[in-house]
Amino acid sequence: MFTGMLHLHSFLRWVILLLLVIAIVKSITGIAGNKPFSNGDRKVGLFLMISCDIMLLIGLYLWFMGGNGLELIRAKGMGEIMGEARYRFFAVEHLISMVIAISLVHVGRGFAKKNIADGIKHRRTLLFFVLALLVILITIPWPFREVGAGRGWF
Repeated sequence: MFTGMLHLHSFLRWVILLLLVIAIVKSITGIAGNKPFSNGDRKVGLFLMISCDIMLLIGLYLWFMGGNGLELIRAKGMGEIMGEARYRFFAVEHLISMVIAISLVHVGRGFAKKNIADGIKHRRTLLFFVLALLVILITIPWPFREVGAGRGWF
């Protein structure tokens, strides 16, 4: 079951990245074209938020049940974890950064629900979704990074 959850977690990365890019493009075109904040804009944000929440739940399962999270902290201690870059990444940095990114998505989605001018909605969702995208891109264990070495793209 753990392996299946890890594969699902890896697959959902691409879904979230795609939805973030779509939401960002929709916000940019909404600002540039002075377009109203449409139902389609709301739905993309909603699907993005739901995907992020599912990803968080799967990630928490992996952190608590896998060997790179709580088990690693129990076995090696926090001092040793913080001294080794790969251990620190999976036990601390990845978890905290992704929670921050998901929080940014929630804040951006919250502005989409407010009763404010459409241009302001587009600008604020753009800001928070771009920040979330940056945090996510920085803290994904990509195969070309040292912490992601040996991991595949999917």
